[in-house]
Amino acid sequence: MIKNGACCPDCRSGFTRTREAAKPNITRFPLENVAPFFHAPHPEDKPWVDELIALSGYRGCEYNFTTLFVWNNTYRQEIARMGDFLLIRFQSGGCYRYAFPAGRGDLAPVIDALTHCAEEDGAPLCLVGLTQERIAQLEAAFPGAFTFIPNRNSFDYLYDIDRLADLTGKRLHAKRNHINRFMENNPTWRYERMTPAALSECLAMDLEWYRRRMERIAEQGGENPEKETEALRRALECFTPLKLEGGLLRVEGQVVAFTLGDRISGDTFDIHFEKAFGEMQGAYAMINREFARQIRADHPDIRYLNREEDMGIEGLRKAKESYYPDLLLEKHSAIRGE
Repeated sequence: MIKNGACCPDCRSGFTRTREAAKPNITRFPLENVAPFFHAPHPEDKPWVDELIALSGYRGCEYNFTTLFVWNNTYRQEIARMGDFLLIRFQSGGCYRYAFPAGRGDLAPVIDALTHCAEEDGAPLCLVGLTQERIAQLEAAFPGAFTFIPNRNSFDYLYDIDRLADLTGKRLHAKRNHINRFMENNPTWRYERMTPAALSECLAMDLEWYRRRMERIAEQGGENPEKETEALRRALECFTPLKLEGGLLRVEGQVVAFTLGDRISGDTFDIHFEKAFGEMQGAYAMINREFARQIRADHPDIRYLNREEDMGIEGLRKAKESYYPDLLLEKHSAIRGE
C-alpha cells in the first residue's frame, strides 16, 4: 500500500518507543543479531562497500561510500555486511532508519534481520530509498507487510551527461547565455582538473564562500550551511583515499569555483559538491558544464550525472529543475507492520 505524506520520522508520529509495541512475526535465523556488526564507515571499508553497491546497480546518491563517510558526523550513519548485502542505518527521530539493502542474494533473511534490529530498538522497521523496482521486490518477498510512503524531497535529479556537457536545445539556452557572460566578463578564466596540489586553495575558497554566505544570512535570513561545509571539508581532506574526482575554475589565477564527485554505479556518476561565488554570473553553469565534459572524456560508460536531491529547499529545487532532469529518481519509505 502506498500512502501520500512525509517520510519517517514524521510518518511514525504517535508511535511509542517501547519494547511492548506490536511486533511483526519474523523468521529467526542464526545471523538475526546483526546490530553489533554495524560500525561507522572508515576509508578501509571503501573497497567492499563499492563492490556490493556495484552488484546492486543502484543509482541513488545514498548508495555511495563518499556520501556515507563525509556525512557521517551529521547523520551518524553506520554500515555492516551480511553475505553479499550492504546494510546502512542512521539515526533519526530517536531510532534507526535503514536503507534498502544493496547487493544480491536472498533478500528475505536480510529484511528479517533488520526487522529484528528495529524490534530491539523498540520501533517498527523503516526502510528508506526504495524505488518502484525495490518496492516490487519487497512486495514479492513480503506481500502486504509494508506501507510505502513517497519522499518527494529525497528524489534524485539525474541528467544525461551529453546534455549537461553540450547544453544543446532551446530549453538550455539560458545556461549557454550565462556561460557566455562568464567568459566575456572573465577573459582570464581557465578550467583545471582537481589535484591534491589544489586542495588547500579549494579549502580557502570554501572558507571565503562560507563567510559571504553567513553575511547574506545575517542580512536576509536563510539556512546555515555549516553541516554541508563540514562534509565538504572532510571530502577535500580525504580526496585521495576516497578516490574522488573534481575540477576547478580560476579567474586571474584564483579559484572561483570547484566541484567533486565519484561513480555510484555502472552508468551513474554522483556530483557530491559544487561551489562557486554566486555573484560571479555564470560561474555555476560553467563549472557544471566543464566537469560534465571531463567525466564524459574520462568515463565513456557514464550515462547519467546524479545531482542529488533538493531536500525540499525551494531555491535548490528551482535550480535543479532549470536543467530539466532526464530522470527523477523516486524514493519511498517502507514501514513494516503498520
